[in-house]
Amino acid sequence: MSIYLQKYTNEASRFLVFDGTLVHYRDEGEGPVLLLIHGAFSSLHTFDQWVAELKNSFRIIRIDLPGFGLSQARIDHKYDVDTYIRCLNTVLKLLDVESCSVAGSSLGGWLAWEFALEQPQKVDKLILIDSAGFLDEKSIPLPFRMARTPFVNKIVRYIIKKNVLEVFLRQVYGDSSKITPELVDRYYDLFSREGNPEAFFALVNGKFKDNTHQLSHIKAPTLIMWGEKDEWLPVANGYRFLSEIPQARMIIYEDLGHIPMEEDPHHTAIDAKAFLLDITLAEAEKSVSDKSPSERTKSD
Repeated sequence: MSIYLQKYTNEASRFLVFDGTLVHYRDEGEGPVLLLIHGAFSSLHTFDQWVAELKNSFRIIRIDLPGFGLSQARIDHKYDVDTYIRCLNTVLKLLDVESCSVAGSSLGGWLAWEFALEQPQKVDKLILIDSAGFLDEKSIPLPFRMARTPFVNKIVRYIIKKNVLEVFLRQVYGDSSKITPELVDRYYDLFSREGNPEAFFALVNGKFKDNTHQLSHIKAPTLIMWGEKDEWLPVANGYRFLSEIPQARMIIYEDLGHIPMEEDPHHTAIDAKAFLLDITLAEAEKSVSDKSPSERTKSD
């Protein structure tokens, strides 16, 4: 683990113990608290550029979920929504955070809206980025369906090689030319850490309760961000969230894929900042104007 610690930690990296599991987190910036939750195959590093853009306006807390990134895999192999929400609560309690805004990508989006349902008093605003949570077959990404195939999870370490991870990255980016060798290395290094592949397969093969019928009970104002070129979760799912969550609005990024905040951190961060602080795009962007906001499609 020492090699990964040297390569993928920085001065903001900290660790805590949750249920006997070592959890990596970072706490950076000043201002209203913003909790960021990554998706499957990923880690807190997916938000690196968002933090760079937003830490002057927000105190940003992000964690590697147990079984991902630099956090340890759980001894009991328990990876479910309730366990992850308990982990989020543990981190917030440790850091003396009574309420915050929450943004989550894919699996992280699922955890974010479940957290908003379970702990409405703790969620000021909610951002769902190509969020998971609908459990019908067409809403489950292909790699997840593959991972549920009998026998596949027995040979996980032989299947998920670096070239396979690169294929997955090309699927989640709208513009594959943005994928660098360093990016592929990061995803592969952190996914293939001891215990993490098994954690992923335990997660996707777990039993989940479909709580999407409760989306109408979400009280927090919600921004839905979606990449129109998302090959894992169709933009139609974004509209499903939009129709179910009472105080929701949606931004569709025409040229982006499944992880728009990583593929285009600058413009997605501007939209997030404007939403979270109730300011205009011009105020959020300040003097930066290298691309017109008109390139985005918005739905209220």
